[in-house]
Amino acid sequence: MVRYISPLFVICCQLACSMPDPNAYEADLIIYGGTSAAISAAVQAKKSGKSVIVVSPDTHLGGLSSGGLGFTDTGDKSVIGGLARDFYHRVYLHYQDSTAWQWEKRENYGNKGQGTPAIDGAARTMWIFEPHVAEKVFTDYVTEYGIEVHRDEWLDRAAGVKKGNGRIISITTLSNRTYRGKVFIDATYEGDLMAAAGVDYHVGREANSVYGEQWNGVQTGVLHHGHWFKSDISPYKTPGDSSSGLLYGVSAEHPGAYGVGDHRLQAYCFRMCLSNHPDNRVAFPKPDNYNPENYELLARVFASGWRETFNKFDIIPNRKTDTNNHGPFSTDFIGMNYYYPEADYDRRKEIIKEHENYQKGLMYFLANDPKVPQAVREEMAQWGLAKDEFTDNGNWPHQLYIREARRMVGQYVMTEHDTFSERVIDDPVGMGSYTLDSHNVQRYVKDDGFVQNEGDIGVSPKKGPYQISYGALLPKKEACTNLLVPVCVSSSHIAFGSIRMEPVFMILGQSAALAAVLAIDGDIDVQDVEYGALEELLVKEKQVLSKD
Repeated sequence: MVRYISPLFVICCQLACSMPDPNAYEADLIIYGGTSAAISAAVQAKKSGKSVIVVSPDTHLGGLSSGGLGFTDTGDKSVIGGLARDFYHRVYLHYQDSTAWQWEKRENYGNKGQGTPAIDGAARTMWIFEPHVAEKVFTDYVTEYGIEVHRDEWLDRAAGVKKGNGRIISITTLSNRTYRGKVFIDATYEGDLMAAAGVDYHVGREANSVYGEQWNGVQTGVLHHGHWFKSDISPYKTPGDSSSGLLYGVSAEHPGAYGVGDHRLQAYCFRMCLSNHPDNRVAFPKPDNYNPENYELLARVFASGWRETFNKFDIIPNRKTDTNNHGPFSTDFIGMNYYYPEADYDRRKEIIKEHENYQKGLMYFLANDPKVPQAVREEMAQWGLAKDEFTDNGNWPHQLYIREARRMVGQYVMTEHDTFSERVIDDPVGMGSYTLDSHNVQRYVKDDGFVQNEGDIGVSPKKGPYQISYGALLPKKEACTNLLVPVCVSSSHIAFGSIRMEPVFMILGQSAALAAVLAIDGDIDVQDVEYGALEELLVKEKQVLSKD
């Protein structure tokens, strides 16, 4: 039997087959993440004439730089170049406008930064800023360079990475959007694309023996900074009675032998933006699940005579703060983030909410509980959440400070030896200079029955700024040949403690994009990019590669 097929039917089928898939996107460079590194990479790609799509799980751009960390951790500012310096120059320009000073006069601003004044008039840079100002700068970049950004797009971590011949062909998000590119950049704090692509990585602290380091691994008895218990304080519900159970936040586990590796991560927190202007502050809210017993250990710290509550209320413009962790019991939710890097999205949201509840409860406790010294409560009464920040999130930061998650084990592993400039780096793509800085990873009971924190390390680079290897951005060639990782870089735990600063992430994001451009133009693997050619581009874009 011969069936008649209408010519119109044939035409319709041909048209249907030729119509583009509305959920399929393609660009030279696909960047996964919405961090400062992601936007820096995207800007550089556009400047270099490449098509780029930023696939961001975040709705707000800039990561921690726009998420509360306005008191920038800079180290030696002279080695911050390229787009990173341009970012801080744009911040400077914003605050040159008198209308930027809504809640105080510019002349009343203290102008204190980390090591240098906040406003560097000679260099036309400003290193300290309000969260919404940083987000505006990132948004301005997107508009100015016509960058295509897809927000609230989450990588399908189980089946969303398609590979062939060692290369990523495409990635697919949970909304069923597919992105095809020639080169990919993972610019997330978590390293989700890197992990889903089958690239080697590490979570936790390596043993000192792995890379011949001193400051990695368990650091029991090492007490740097001021984030440890200086007085003998009982960790038990009934002081001195171990049978009464441990107070909230104290681990019953043995801390581990000195120098051994473990699964533990330096603590996370929110970098709150607070205000003491009566017309721009919101009283600290009482969380629904608030339990004052969770802060009993802090009450005992106060009872011991500790009075450093406000030491990290770092002042930013307009009578606001970037409030960070300080002391033995503070905003760091110690020991409560171990499972975050590998957790699925739902569990991560729970962990983030647990951190939010803990920190909101802490602030409410400080402002209201009678166990808090009256002088502290009276001063806390002058502060509240800044009413004009994070306005779509109840004035609470939209980004948890993921100080450390996955770290790639790539072509070159940065260790403390590199931060101490004890090894020669032949292929630098930027420089770091900040202290090797790890926050506490656990709170435990010592053999004498008193409580102590462990993991807080602060060691300065021995010879000043140090170089960061291009190899630290590269997976091993057998794992993936068209992926660059400028945030979860290949480094040991303690080396990452210095590298993990926002200006460095911007530097490495830009450098990764320049390497991607060369790989695309040459149709070669990212591992085969000739460093001389990359160096020429880096210098042209004003990256600082050497202190000499």
